Amino acid sequence: MNDLHRPGEPESSAGAATGAPERDPRLRRIGLVVGALLALALLAWLLTPKATKAPGGRFGGGPMPIVSAQARAGDMPITLIGLGAVTPIATVTVQSQVSGQITQVLFREGQNVRPGDPLFQIDPRPFQVALDQAEGALARDTALLANARTDLERYTTLFAQDSIAEQTLATQKSLVVQDEGTVKTDRAAVNTARLNLSYAHVVSPIAGRAGLQQVNLGNYITPAEPNGLVVIAQLKPITVTFSLPEDQIPPLLQQLHAGRTLPVTAWDRTHTTQLASGVLQSIDSQIDPTTGTLKMKASFANEEETLFPQQFVNIALLLDTLHNATLVPQAAVQRGAPGTYVYVVNGDTVSVRKVTLGPGNATDISIEEGLKPGESVVVDGADKLKDGAKVLVRAAPGPGAAGAPPAPDATHAGRADGQRRHRKGPTPPAGAPPARQ
Repeated sequence: MNDLHRPGEPESSAGAATGAPERDPRLRRIGLVVGALLALALLAWLLTPKATKAPGGRFGGGPMPIVSAQARAGDMPITLIGLGAVTPIATVTVQSQVSGQITQVLFREGQNVRPGDPLFQIDPRPFQVALDQAEGALARDTALLANARTDLERYTTLFAQDSIAEQTLATQKSLVVQDEGTVKTDRAAVNTARLNLSYAHVVSPIAGRAGLQQVNLGNYITPAEPNGLVVIAQLKPITVTFSLPEDQIPPLLQQLHAGRTLPVTAWDRTHTTQLASGVLQSIDSQIDPTTGTLKMKASFANEEETLFPQQFVNIALLLDTLHNATLVPQAAVQRGAPGTYVYVVNGDTVSVRKVTLGPGNATDISIEEGLKPGESVVVDGADKLKDGAKVLVRAAPGPGAAGAPPAPDATHAGRADGQRRHRKGPTPPAGAPPARQ
């Protein structure tokens, strides 16, 4: 009866009597630490001032610093850009006309040569011997022919006196004709031997630059050398073969039909250095259906030899020039939901202005509609602007311009450095063809 639960007695005492386990104190300590950390995080969030969007920029309380430039009136060349390969007007693989041993090499590799300049000397002695033999045979047969003609004259006189038979006269006539043929053959043999002797002296057939020699001193060569003796390429003048898309052909043909000479410039692979200036020489008769392009050829004087055979170059063909066009830097043009637009600077604010673009080059672009010369546009900092934003204007210094603003502070320098990091290679000069991406 004593083990029964008495009325009014707490149940906890009963649980304690049964020996129930208590909660682990380590779990209590972990819970306290987590709670404290959460409380500290909440307090820090409440005490941190909230960033408010300011009218001048994305965030912050003042006007956004920007760099501006004035739209200006100027000439904008309309150019067609293509990739081409330098092709010599003439390339000759020099071959020997006779077989023999090379006894002299008479040029330097890479040397500029003219027509008739000596290149190789083949042992001439066998050809001199053959010439001597041919000339000896010619002398012998010439004497026989002279004797036969003398006999023919005498037989003709005797036949007139009825002193010899007609058959004897006829035989002598045939002998003279035979000797004349022999002498003609001998003369041809002499000419052949003399020609072979001249072939032993190998000369340049064209003006150009000699390449690497394919045979060496002492080699025995034949007229069928697989690589020839040396390759000579004409460098002045020289041509460039390039292609343009078929949709650019109609305006090109318009200029050609008007009788205009179209200037062409060749640029290096980086589009930064102009190599040579020339003119369009000819165009192909049909479009390549696999590429949709038309091949054409430009001619260059190449006096400074800046173009080299098989060199890849970028070609800029000047189709026309827009005079008094409105020009702005390429960096001023933005693209987005409104289309193509610029930020026009109005005192200490900017406004969005839609523009219609015309032709451009690596640094500037022409504006056909929407902007006038003299208006200022944002060229740096536009990514943080909106219509009506307040700005702090800093004009962009021109090269060598008087009164250029001082060097930008750390904020502007960082922005400029960021722009430079996005450029691929050096900035092309004005008028250079735009780089291919």
